[in-house]
Amino acid sequence: MASVDGEAAEREERLKSALWYSIGQFVDDALLADDLNATPQFIGALTELVYTQIANTSRDLETFSRHAGRKAISNDDVMLLTRRNEALEDVLRQELDRLRAAEGRGEQQQPVATGKKRGRPFGGGKGKGKA
Repeated sequence: MASVDGEAAEREERLKSALWYSIGQFVDDALLADDLNATPQFIGALTELVYTQIANTSRDLETFSRHAGRKAISNDDVMLLTRRNEALEDVLRQELDRLRAAEGRGEQQQPVATGKKRGRPFGGGKGKGKA
């Protein structure tokens, strides 16, 4: 069991190292034009921030997928994740539409609301705590 934990820790460190390198390259390229430089502490802090955000995002996507009864993450899970960031949602929706058009599927029709409420009906059931 200790070797499994050691392998996982080693893999996590390799991922963080690769992320550190990529972020460092990106920051250097972005700041080079303005003749600025970033400290290693800044790149390290940014790496930790990005890594934590990736971990949180992956957990959320897995939770959304499990909640929907699927084993694989779908486009719907990703779009649900973007619900609080309209600009990101618009960009991803446009990209999804572009990919669907390239596949020849076109945009899938969204169901038209009929005015009925969706979800569980109110009352009348034998749920927990009801006698």
